[in-house]
Amino acid sequence: MAAEGEVIACHTVEEWTEKLKAANESKKLIVIDFTATWCPPCRFIAPIFPELAKKHLDVVFFKVDVDELNAVAKEFDVQAMPTIIFMKEGEVKDTVVGADKNEILTKLQKHTSVAAA
Repeated sequence: MAAEGEVIACHTVEEWTEKLKAANESKKLIVIDFTATWCPPCRFIAPIFPELAKKHLDVVFFKVDVDELNAVAKEFDVQAMPTIIFMKEGEVKDTVVGADKNEILTKLQKHTSVAAA
């Protein structure tokens, strides 16, 4: 696992599988940013993730490059970038497609307040 307040970037399927398993076992909310280096909206949203990770220490943030980990993107049926997936204990709870910071914040708030309840 990464240090608290950091975004975990995975570069191999093995690394992804291992870190996702550890995150699921932590029972924390998991937020995955499916991104691509060539995608302008992804570059727009990219600096927001480290900020969110520092503010939400009770959430595990991942960044997955769809070109690097195509099999993982297919597993989550990612059709467009960026796609943000919210998971809890192995189950997808919500998705945001596109660089909509307000929608990401709204869904993060929704799922962290549910987790705290």
